[in-house]
Amino acid sequence: MNKKQQQTEQTKKKIADAARGLFAQKGYKATAIEDIVKAVGCSAGNIYYHFKNKEGLFLFLLEDWNREWDRNWLVKEKLYTTTTDKLYGMVEYLALDQLNHPLTRAADEFFNNAEKAPEVEERINLMVKGYIDFNRQLLQKGIDNNEFESANVSGLAIILDSLLLGLSQHSRRMEREEALAAYRLAMDVFLLGISRRIH
Repeated sequence: MNKKQQQTEQTKKKIADAARGLFAQKGYKATAIEDIVKAVGCSAGNIYYHFKNKEGLFLFLLEDWNREWDRNWLVKEKLYTTTTDKLYGMVEYLALDQLNHPLTRAADEFFNNAEKAPEVEERINLMVKGYIDFNRQLLQKGIDNNEFESANVSGLAIILDSLLLGLSQHSRRMEREEALAAYRLAMDVFLLGISRRIH
């Protein structure tokens, strides 16, 4: 990477870091590009050059959050031997991440905002596809290991994603232990439907 590319990446990171703090503090709607300009000390044109618009900037932060989650999960996943244990570990980690992440409230606002440009919808759809693919691969391992009944894995992956999405909404109003219990119960119910039965 040459010096100009390094400077470009540093500026992009500086903008993203400042925006992350503002979105966490003020929420998505209340944070304006002008607020980010003041926090970074750069021009609005500089922000638009790197991120196109506020939606693009926030999507970049969400994608960064996903990458961070993936990296952390890869470390945690090694602690579990069975796919069943991995699923319980995953939902507990998801619950704690949702409850503790500084962008959670702003992300709720962002996703509930009805007006989104087509390219933003496309990036959101790619994110959701990534979640479903992750679920599908994990569930397929469980089937391959004879932990789960052979089933429509794609359908189960969507059901699991829908279950977790609903839980993420409800858990915002819960205390930490209550939220963890709700996630564990949801996984109990989900696994009851797919676990291999000894005949």
